[in-house]
Amino acid sequence: MSSSDIFIGETIGTAILILLGGGVCAAVTLKASKARNAGWLAITFGWGFAVLTAVYTSAPLSGAHLNPAVTLALAIKDGDWSNVPLYWAGQLLGAMIGAALVWVAYYGQFHAHLTDREIVGGPGAQTTAAKAVEAQEKGAGPVLGVFSTGPEIRNVVQNLATEIIGTIVLVLAVLTQGLNDKGNGLGTLGALVTALVVVSIGLSLGGPTGYAINPARDLGPRIVHALLPLPNKGGSDWAYAWIPVVGPLIGGAIAAGIYNVAFA
Repeated sequence: MSSSDIFIGETIGTAILILLGGGVCAAVTLKASKARNAGWLAITFGWGFAVLTAVYTSAPLSGAHLNPAVTLALAIKDGDWSNVPLYWAGQLLGAMIGAALVWVAYYGQFHAHLTDREIVGGPGAQTTAAKAVEAQEKGAGPVLGVFSTGPEIRNVVQNLATEIIGTIVLVLAVLTQGLNDKGNGLGTLGALVTALVVVSIGLSLGGPTGYAINPARDLGPRIVHALLPLPNKGGSDWAYAWIPVVGPLIGGAIAAGIYNVAFA
């Protein structure tokens, strides 16, 4: 794979991942969306199908890492670090593009949601579930969950551990079942396995933190949330932002170590 193939493939693939994954979060969250309040099952399966689509699209170009934790694990597994910065750059850029496209696709819904007094407060507003969540997630605006993750209970040790554990499961599945014949990315069957594992992680481990399990997936859209001209958008919760970056990287490294000891 050439450098341009890696960068373009990771940019396109991660953009599709975030467009469809963030899209299902927007669909379930925003007012005037036909899928509003569809629930956690819709979100977990939406993210699983997002992974499947993104991997099938980008695998021929870059091997479809689409996740800095996966790239890190493969570098530890193979001892080849030469393309790690290129993969990470494409993943972060793609995540930002995907998040911006979610905003474009749901532009009217974002405006309706963020100008509703029941959501953002103001004279005559009443306490709602959305405002209760906002109050619990200090520093997080009412639509930040469309872009990035946040904990239900703020406990640094638990939140970090949850992200590490979820990422270990994901990366071990990728390393043991998901790789193509060259071992440098996801294969055709591996894409399906990985998508199902993402659904499983979401259903079983996603409740505490929203299961980022991917630093680019969380950081890129969080940056876009901070930059977009959204009315009454609130904060981007930068105090929490390091956990869905550091946790998955630690989890990816641990998974690679387990693989090298137990499976290699």
